[in-house]
Amino acid sequence: MEDSIIVRDSNGTQLQNGDSVTLIKDLKVKGTSTTLKRGTLVKNIRLTDDPEEIECNADKVKGLVLKTCFLKKA
Repeated sequence: MEDSIIVRDSNGTQLQNGDSVTLIKDLKVKGTSTTLKRGTLVKNIRLTDDPEEIECNADKVKGLVLKTCFLKKA
């Protein structure tokens, strides 16, 4: 069932587990005072059951969930 979910970034490029992505917009992280800047590289993403979200670890924030509309494949 997992193979049928296709996750795409903001440009329509297909994403896979372990890919690296770049943020296309500054994002504030809820629950912290951290802001992830545009152009930040996030490595080793994990796909979720939702085709519009990925899980990742970025800088000092662990277990982060990002929307794919704010990402592009690096």
